[in-house]
Amino acid sequence: MRQGNKKSQILALTIVFASAFLPEAGGETVYVSNEKDNTITILDGDSLEVTATVPVGLRPRGIILSHDGSELYICASDSDTVEMLDLETLEVAGTLPSGRDPELFVLHPNGRILYIANEDDALITTVDVVTRDIVAEIPVGVEPEGMGVSPDGRWLVNTSETTNMAHFIDTETLEVVDNVLVDPRPRVAQFTADGRFVWVSSEIGGTVAVIDATTRAIVATIGFKLRGISRDSIQPVGIALTSDGALAFVALGPANRIAVVDARSFEVEDYILVGQRVWNVALSADESRLYTANGVSNDVTVIDVARRKAIKSITVGRMPWGVVVRP
Repeated sequence: MRQGNKKSQILALTIVFASAFLPEAGGETVYVSNEKDNTITILDGDSLEVTATVPVGLRPRGIILSHDGSELYICASDSDTVEMLDLETLEVAGTLPSGRDPELFVLHPNGRILYIANEDDALITTVDVVTRDIVAEIPVGVEPEGMGVSPDGRWLVNTSETTNMAHFIDTETLEVVDNVLVDPRPRVAQFTADGRFVWVSSEIGGTVAVIDATTRAIVATIGFKLRGISRDSIQPVGIALTSDGALAFVALGPANRIAVVDARSFEVEDYILVGQRVWNVALSADESRLYTANGVSNDVTVIDVARRKAIKSITVGRMPWGVVVRP
């Protein structure tokens, strides 16, 4: 009896000890787009379990939250529309005009103007989410995808996969004012929190370019090397930057790794093993966790940022693509 009690005490202490190392990110909700299933998977940030699966339009890819957190905007690529999912009722409350094959988008800091990349049209569609009207269409390069907006809303950056450029767009005139040549097949554009730089991932080039937002000069080109992984398998896509400007997390596609980069020196510090074909990533509100959408293994990896270690894999729908976190 004493021996049994001792074992129970040891087990209890082990559980408490292990729990102490879990990052504090409770209370949040994680949304994942599954492009093969035409669904959104909803995860609870406390239990790290699936709480709901919601049917949406065809081939959902890019997803972002409205600024008040009440709606999830969804690029339903094969439906040629952007859907508005009410996060209380979990029903599609309406649609926004988007042009053909919307893939990624970004919301202006004013919370009203949505900029949508239309991959098939070589256009950026600008939409007022309140009136649900198209404000303008901006011609850009071939196969536009990545979308980033500066924190002050002054500049919009779009990447074109075939033209291999990052296009700088004046949000007041809605005209392209500069083009920066980057490595092949740029996918994501992400401004730093202070608005000084734009990080652009190049999937086929295998690099990330850091562009000075004022001079438009490339100040760093970051490459990645993994022992036992061919260079062709290292395909940077999603990027998440910490608000203090210290770290960047880069999804490396079929390399099945997240690269941890010192965002000041641009040196790669670490690699974290995740699921297969990691597409996009999202930080929790307190930045203690990183969530990754793994397109081939059909799961989400939860990473403890402080320990730089995966702590859980959660099965979602088929071909998860986008991921966002609601505090």
